[in-house]
Amino acid sequence: MTQPEGLLLVDKPRGWTSHDVVARARRALGRSVKVGHSGTLDPMATGLLILLIGRATKAAARYQALPKVYTGTIRFGVETDTGDLDGKVLKETPLPPALDEAGLRAAFARHLGDCDMPVPRYSAVKHQGKPLYKYARQGIEVPEKVRRSRIHEWTLSGWAAPEAAFRLRCGSGTYVRSLAILLGGEFGCGATLSTLRREEVGGFAVGSAVSIEKLDEAVRSPLPLKALEEPVA
Repeated sequence: MTQPEGLLLVDKPRGWTSHDVVARARRALGRSVKVGHSGTLDPMATGLLILLIGRATKAAARYQALPKVYTGTIRFGVETDTGDLDGKVLKETPLPPALDEAGLRAAFARHLGDCDMPVPRYSAVKHQGKPLYKYARQGIEVPEKVRRSRIHEWTLSGWAAPEAAFRLRCGSGTYVRSLAILLGGEFGCGATLSTLRREEVGGFAVGSAVSIEKLDEAVRSPLPLKALEEPVA
């Protein structure tokens, strides 16, 4: 019997880790079938997660390198230990007068282009073989890691204090939590990511993804392997 292989687009729900989705697919397919994904989404984030099934796992690096589009909200005036609202609140600060629509648009524009992105302490990036979030949970300090990234587009789609809604098109290695923390520091009031949704990865859109409820059935009929050979935007 031929084993499934190819790509499966999944709309990851809030509260699930990327590993949870992969594990669900493995249970549906059987342990003999390899399953991976094209880039981690935090548990608080929702949206497009590309599962790589069978021989497609060999193309993981290619899909991880694709540009991504996110929408979300940043809450100003609050700082958490994780950089999102799932974390412990560390500090709350009144919003400054400079924090308005014009100020936010100018701040977004300043960060377009190439940048060195600090990796959040709570992330799956590894240090000496162990994910950073495990060190953070144990209160162990490790050297800060930095990733090179590119912000192609960052626009303000709404401002209702204390939250700013945005759309972000960026390269791989971009940590949106780090961007929220950076903006909070620039305005002097702190900030944290309150919602995040991955809308696109390369030429793939979340509108074509299956829900987690339909994953068990859909995982047996992924996009054909020829998709790996087609141009991806």
